[in-house]
Amino acid sequence: MSATGKLRVAIVGAGAAGLCVARHVSSRSTTFDPPVVYEITDHVGGTWFYEERVGIHDNGHPVHSSMYRDLRTNLPKEVMMFPDYPFDAQLPSFLSHRDILQYLQKYCKRHAITPYIKFNTVVEEVKPISMETVEGGAVTWEVISRGTYGGQNTQTFDSVFICSGHYSTPHLPSIPGIEHFKGKVMHSHSYRCREPFAHQSVVVLGAGSSGVDISFELVQANAKVTLSHNKPALAFPLPPEIQQAPPVVKVLEDGSLLFQDGSVAHAEVLLFCTGYSFHFPFLCPKQLGLGIQHHLVAPLYKYLLPPAFPSLFFVGICKIICPFIHFHYQVQFALAVLEGTVQLPSRKMMEEAAERERQMKVQKGVQEKHLLQMGSDQWEYYLDLATIAGISPPNPVVESLYEEVGRQRRMNPQAYRQINYKLVGATHWQVLGATDT
Repeated sequence: MSATGKLRVAIVGAGAAGLCVARHVSSRSTTFDPPVVYEITDHVGGTWFYEERVGIHDNGHPVHSSMYRDLRTNLPKEVMMFPDYPFDAQLPSFLSHRDILQYLQKYCKRHAITPYIKFNTVVEEVKPISMETVEGGAVTWEVISRGTYGGQNTQTFDSVFICSGHYSTPHLPSIPGIEHFKGKVMHSHSYRCREPFAHQSVVVLGAGSSGVDISFELVQANAKVTLSHNKPALAFPLPPEIQQAPPVVKVLEDGSLLFQDGSVAHAEVLLFCTGYSFHFPFLCPKQLGLGIQHHLVAPLYKYLLPPAFPSLFFVGICKIICPFIHFHYQVQFALAVLEGTVQLPSRKMMEEAAERERQMKVQKGVQEKHLLQMGSDQWEYYLDLATIAGISPPNPVVESLYEEVGRQRRMNPQAYRQINYKLVGATHWQVLGATDT
C-alpha cells in the first residue's frame, strides 16, 4: 500500500481494456490511489488506432495496430458498448475503426483518464516481490519501465493489470518450402487496403473473420482470391472471384503451392490470416506458474488471474467475445477481489477449478488452440462474475442480439452489416432498416 494506506494499481496498455480498468480504479478513490497506466505509443485506443505505417516505428518498436483502412466492426454498437457508456445513438450499428477510436477518446475524456497515462513508455519488466505468504495474498509488484526516448523508472504496486492486447504479434504457421515462394508473403497484421493487390492472384490462408472479410475486399480490387483453410466448405455464398481450397501443405521448388488435396496453384501473394500469438516480453511465465503458448495462457482462474499470484490480472485474453462487455465484468470482479468484497479460494482450489474447466472443454471436443474461445458461453461467464462481484449482469437483450447478428453473419457475411438495430428495454431489440454501403 502507499503512504495513504490505499492500494496502488499499475495498468499495462491504454487500449479499451486498460481504459476500462483506469476508469473503475479512479472512481474508487477511497480504496485506490490514482492508477498508473503505461502506454508504449503516444495515444490511447490500442488496436483501434489505425495507422498506415506497418513494420517498425522510428523509435524501433513494432507497429501495434492490426487495423485496416476499411474495417467495420462485426458486432453492432448495441452489443459492443461498455454497459455504462453507450455509443452515440445517431451512429449506424456497424461502425468504422474511426468511430470506435472516437468513442474510446470520449470515454477517456469523460472519466478524466488521460492524467494517469504515461505515454511513450515501454514496460520492460513486471515481477513479484515482497511475498509474505505462500498463498500469494501479500505480494508487491515491481514495474520497470523506460521512456521510448530514454530514462528508466521503477515503481512498486499492489496489483498489476495486463491490458496489452493480443492482436499485434502475428502467428505464422510453418509451411515447408516457404523460401521457394517467389511472390510476396505477408500477414494480415500488415494489410491496410486492397488497392496494392489489384488484378493479382492472392492465396489467403485462414477463413476466420479477417480472412473472409479481407477476401471480400480484395475481389473489389479485381484480385483473384483462393481462400485456403481447414474448415468444411463455407456454406454462405461467395463471389465467383473467390475459390475455396484446402490448406497449403508445401511450397514446391518452382514456387507453386501444393494443397492438401494434391492440387497445385501459382500465386503472386501469400496472405496469412492465421491469427496472433500471446506475447508478454515483460513477464517471466515460469516465475508466475504460467504456461504461455502462442494460443494459450494457463492456468488462469476465471480466465483472469494466475492462482499463484491473484493480484495479477490478464484482462481480455479470451476470444470470440463482446470485448468491451467482457472487460467490464472482468474488471468489476478483479476490483472486488482487491477491495476484499470477494474472497478467492485457495491456490490449490483455483488451480483445480481451472483444470476442471479445461477438462470440460476438452471432453466436448474443443482443440487446445481454441480453449480461450468463448462464443455463446460468454454470457454464463459474465453472469458468474457479476453474481460473485455483486453487480448487475448484462441485459438479456444483448445476448439475444449477439446471437441474431451471428445468424445474419453466417447467412450473408457480405450484407449483414447493412442492418441497423435498436435496443428496446432490457429484453427486446428491433431492426431499424438498412445502411447503404
